[in-house]
Amino acid sequence: MGPCQIIDGVEEMIGVCGATADTVAARNFARVVASGTAAHTDHAREMVRGFLETAKGHGPHQIKDVEKLKALAEVFGIVTEGRETQEIAVELGERALAEFGKQDNEPISMLKRAVPKRQAIWKKLGIAPRGIDREVVEMMHRTHMGVDQDYQNIMLQASRCALADGWGSSMLSTELTDIMFGTPVPRRAVVDLGSLKPDQVNICVHGHEPLLAESLCIAAQDKDMIAMAKKQGAKGINLVGVCCTGNEILMRRGIPVAAGFVQQEIVISTGAVEAMVGDVQCIMQSLGEVAKNFHTDIITTNYRAKMPGAIHIQFEEEAALESAKGILAHAINNYKKRGKFFIPKEEKVDVVVGFSHETINYMLGGSFRASYRPLNDNIINGRIRGVAAIVGCDNFHLDDDAHEVIARELIKNNVLVLATGCAATSLGRAGLANPEAAKYCGDSLREVCEAVGMPPVLHMGSCVDNSRILVAATQMVKQGGLGDDISDLPAIGTAPLWMSEKAVAIGQYFVASGAQVVFQDLPTTGAKEFNKYLLEGLMGPLGAHWNVAKKPLEIARLMISAIDSKREALGINKKKDRVLFDMDMRRDLGAGVPDAGCQGHK
Repeated sequence: MGPCQIIDGVEEMIGVCGATADTVAARNFARVVASGTAAHTDHAREMVRGFLETAKGHGPHQIKDVEKLKALAEVFGIVTEGRETQEIAVELGERALAEFGKQDNEPISMLKRAVPKRQAIWKKLGIAPRGIDREVVEMMHRTHMGVDQDYQNIMLQASRCALADGWGSSMLSTELTDIMFGTPVPRRAVVDLGSLKPDQVNICVHGHEPLLAESLCIAAQDKDMIAMAKKQGAKGINLVGVCCTGNEILMRRGIPVAAGFVQQEIVISTGAVEAMVGDVQCIMQSLGEVAKNFHTDIITTNYRAKMPGAIHIQFEEEAALESAKGILAHAINNYKKRGKFFIPKEEKVDVVVGFSHETINYMLGGSFRASYRPLNDNIINGRIRGVAAIVGCDNFHLDDDAHEVIARELIKNNVLVLATGCAATSLGRAGLANPEAAKYCGDSLREVCEAVGMPPVLHMGSCVDNSRILVAATQMVKQGGLGDDISDLPAIGTAPLWMSEKAVAIGQYFVASGAQVVFQDLPTTGAKEFNKYLLEGLMGPLGAHWNVAKKPLEIARLMISAIDSKREALGINKKKDRVLFDMDMRRDLGAGVPDAGCQGHK
């Protein structure tokens, strides 16, 4: 009578209540999706609240991307013409906050950004999310004992819950963060431990919510804070990032990332860190034990996430700058306590980051012809074989070089890679997230990268920023030439070293959006029918399914095979040479084809 367990080797296992292994596994899988969605949702809610306070003129932040503000306002049906920026922002913030608690059956607003075919699939299946919080609550209820006992029906709600994350909370968080702090643009930066400085106060910002990190960035530039550091004998204040907060400030400010998830203890063990400041998610409890050996203080700042052995200084959003200065002052006072330390000199790798949807659009077409047309054309003519996303966590338990092995095999085979989260940090450390890495590409992808000056691995931000990939994929479909749904694109994603529930929620919202995903394992193998449904059966209703491959090269080759299958279905599986059209050829194309001379694949 609980907790339900599946015992390997026991065939036809049935619980006392009659629940089958498939029911048990489906419930557990769906609860993982709900947990991951809840983590992104709670993060996003704080960002929306922070945005609304900024819109009202409170705090140190401001509306930086007015154009994106107006574009998002239109998605919510908000009139922008003739209105002040602040007025638009306040209404947008209020409407965005209402998305979390919606109680009617109308879909959440951001779903309108999806292509019509995908919206029709969601409507037919009854999985268009209503309120963001509502879908998490319903998922938890339906997986309680004695409620939903049909694994296929459970997975419909798991899809709706995950979509509330990808097209709801995560997308809201990314878009509003861009509007408030600035949409990322390409910039060179540094990753790894070499970003620590021997003669400055080193403060690591760890976690996921950019409100804290951005406030610390502003406070660290305050002349009184700098004077305080110099009084302690330091030359200044050096902020570095850890995990996804690191990716946020890396993308927008070029502030270096010292470590991803699995390296967070190593940063402290250099002995050069005065404080590690965290908010929520992916912060190891072991940090407190490691810090006991050094002068470093672990500072928690969010009432949701306290830790034994840490110092708690609550970050008050209504007094963000004052809170940030208090945290910095505590760290600065630790500088004189620093003993022996070691900062690896060679651990310093250049990366180019900042590839938002808007950046990719501009990069390919320029100011006057910003467009996904060049990307689509290069996929159609075979110079770019397809697009692959490498996202999610890193993990002690699995191959520590998996991200690099997969990425190298993909770009060698002319597949463009998009990366987020700790996977992006890992690929940055491997030297694959800068334009110089084009030398590792196949001939045709190298030609494209060198022509545009872009890396073959595009760093797109934190784990919540996977919504950028949804937007980019949708724009590729809308541009034309690659089918009429995400499920038609020669594209696939992987989170090979996942360890967090968030990664499973991300995987499910990509599958529910029509994109294939591949993981190294799933906690479902003891339930034969349900496992088969994930790996095959979801293709029927959703047009995509989960895949599992054990080794990094196996994952890469599965991804390439899936891309080739999509190319074949589109009829573009053979590489086509560029054709320069003369006037007679242009006339033959017909007057109804715009820009015919620029579309050599026609």
